[in-house]
Amino acid sequence: MLGAHYDTVPGCPGANDNTSGVAALLELSRLFTSIEPALTVRFVAFVNEEPPYFLTGQQGSVVYAKAARQRGDDIRLMASIETIGWYNSEPGSQRYPPLFNLIYPNRADFIGFVSNFRSRPALRRLAAAFRANSDFPLQTAATFAFVPGVSWSDHRSFWRQGYRAVMITDTAFYRYRHYHQPSDTPDKLAYPELARVTAGLYAAFSELARTGAG
Repeated sequence: MLGAHYDTVPGCPGANDNTSGVAALLELSRLFTSIEPALTVRFVAFVNEEPPYFLTGQQGSVVYAKAARQRGDDIRLMASIETIGWYNSEPGSQRYPPLFNLIYPNRADFIGFVSNFRSRPALRRLAAAFRANSDFPLQTAATFAFVPGVSWSDHRSFWRQGYRAVMITDTAFYRYRHYHQPSDTPDKLAYPELARVTAGLYAAFSELARTGAG
């Protein structure tokens, strides 16, 4: 399952959060019409990811994930496509939660795949497929859900229902100063990088879908 939320906070145009993710979701769904996957692939746009609905019963992904568990849906992997539209190669353009800066680069020129510990095997398979098909810089982290930002999207709803899920992100507020601001407008996005990331995601997800992996 590939998902992206299509709402934004009041007063914010939402070009990066999360029009960039929705645009990638739509393009991925278009590209998938050309292949024959070995398993079902769902493309879902979620409402009410942002406050005041986040972490409530009205969050769209909460409703969906609960219903999926009640139906007994065998979701091998849920991927939440978050803000993926801003990149910068200047030193110091990337920030992190405490201690992460000791491990990860200080340039905001990569895409990130993030999961909890239970989803680490799925994260590794997705990362391997991405790296095999794209030269776009990728960083991954399987870590604690309480780290600020790690669980702040729709993948959390699926974690809570026992599904494996990852977030795909440019790290949002850790690099993008227009996060949740009126200035989050289309002119801010890095379109060549957004296109490369989307192409890499298609190659990775289509490989997993053809082989039945997840």
